[in-house]
Amino acid sequence: MLQISNRIRIDETELSERFIRSPGPGGQNVNKVETAVQLRFDVGRSPSLPDDVRERLTRLCGRRIDSDGVLMIEAHRYRTRERNRADARARLAALIAQAAVRPKLRIATRPTRASTERRLETKRKQSSSKRMRRAPSDHD
Repeated sequence: MLQISNRIRIDETELSERFIRSPGPGGQNVNKVETAVQLRFDVGRSPSLPDDVRERLTRLCGRRIDSDGVLMIEAHRYRTRERNRADARARLAALIAQAAVRPKLRIATRPTRASTERRLETKRKQSSSKRMRRAPSDHD
């Protein structure tokens, strides 16, 4: 059981893992040992995710989700299967936790009259100081 928050828990049966060879430089075992992990999680069909979290997670993951709604996380940072597996699960948990946070609604406000006046006064002063730097024109 992967515990994300109080209301979100993902069952182990919803996750599928496949071990592959790690890319990049390595030692003697680089072409023999499959230590990298591909973790797949079906976001579209998961009963563990509330609808709002599912929608935000789909937007948040972008290219990592395929057309079927399956999220794939590849972990090959470490040399052992266990650490790469834990890394992939931690990254999945972090993504879901980030998607679980509701964005704060912005309330539109109008600037006060005093702040508008201050802004316009600053613009007038800036304009005046730049006008004073110019060379005198011929028609003065």
